[in-house]
Amino acid sequence: MTPPRRKRRLPKPPRPPQPPTTPGPPAPPAGGQPPPRNPERLYTIAGSEDGIRAELDLVTLIVSRAAPARHAPPEHAAVLRLCNAPLSVAELSAYLNLPFSAMTVLITELITAELVQARAPIVRQALPDRSLLEAVMHGLQRL
Repeated sequence: MTPPRRKRRLPKPPRPPQPPTTPGPPAPPAGGQPPPRNPERLYTIAGSEDGIRAELDLVTLIVSRAAPARHAPPEHAAVLRLCNAPLSVAELSAYLNLPFSAMTVLITELITAELVQARAPIVRQALPDRSLLEAVMHGLQRL
């Protein structure tokens, strides 16, 4: 599975400090951590009325079935663009920087609208097929 290709952002040169003209939002803590994200944003993403969610694991694969519509919310459009190739819910959560709980609600809405399809992960066999190994061995012996 290959992740979506993204362009690398180069760090911007630091701007010279400017004197504050009006009191603004509080500065980030001394540890360099950004201020906490707004919880209202997650509520608007995960604002389903009935509270029913699809049974999704971190490894459930999501595949888009349609292109994003023009009027689709940005989160829906981002999921549909990323899922042209199968991606796990954990990967989507990481790419979109959303918690797993918000991701499950978002994907449930897309499954209900039949815009994406959820698939069980592909399980590889514990042992390879014996006939395949014998064919490889015979092929190597002929060389």
